[in-house]
Amino acid sequence: MSLTPEELRELRRIHVAAGRRVDSLLSGDYRSAVRGRGMEFEEVRAYVPGDDVRHIDWNVTARSGEPFIKVFREERQQTVQLVVDVSGSTKVGSGGRDGRTLRRLQIARVAGGIAYASIRNRDRVGLVTFTDRVEQYLPPRTRRGHVWAVIQSVFEAQGRHRGTNIEAALSYVARTQRRRAVIILVSDFMDQGKWSDAVRRLARRHQLHAICVHDPRDVGFRGMGLAEIVDAETGRTRLVDLSSFAAQQGVAARVGALRRAGAKAVALSTEDDPFLVLHQHFQAVGAHR
Repeated sequence: MSLTPEELRELRRIHVAAGRRVDSLLSGDYRSAVRGRGMEFEEVRAYVPGDDVRHIDWNVTARSGEPFIKVFREERQQTVQLVVDVSGSTKVGSGGRDGRTLRRLQIARVAGGIAYASIRNRDRVGLVTFTDRVEQYLPPRTRRGHVWAVIQSVFEAQGRHRGTNIEAALSYVARTQRRRAVIILVSDFMDQGKWSDAVRRLARRHQLHAICVHDPRDVGFRGMGLAEIVDAETGRTRLVDLSSFAAQQGVAARVGALRRAGAKAVALSTEDDPFLVLHQHFQAVGAHR
């Protein structure tokens, strides 16, 4: 399905804004937050006073009776893997500050900002989009034109399915991304499945950032009564009391669950400036390294 003229203009706005805001806000903080994480094992050598004890190889130490440490070398190029939710619920929202920002548009802005920052840092960036299964995979690349492909794939995603299965998406990433990478998981996390264990497993091997995109309407529709609504993920129609409606799990609870599982998590509303939120997030991560 081809984009409408307005959708194409929106796509170009995202592309231009991502480049400008990365140059002005994000690039240095992104680099600070992910530096030194692309480490590859090189050898084992005898421990020397002053070495980082966290790198002691306990197996070799136990066999030899003398302390040995693992030596790593820093890879010149990182792989940044965007893992992006394009399920039915991401097409819903109250419009944000500009009246047109649904979750999907905000998610596309995040993807564009991360892709630009990665390529400016000479890192490879790839994309996995998912619903209740993996929908699309773009292999990691370093070309500037790849940013456009990432933004377009997220913005115009027409998933064959509408549900959400974060666990399945992360299991796919765990199988296909063997070398240590920076994983950026972007979703509204409105998935009642048991995804925390999958987050925990992935966070042990990779540097995992989670962006929880939400909307003010998630907390309810004050002043509104009965209405017939269509579930964006199941397609079912039902009569509900909107005044008592709220997301089954609040934003703070979703972000808290992500952090307990080991992800560096941040909440992003459809009313927020996404580039500013990313700037603050990476700044905070870099400061605590």
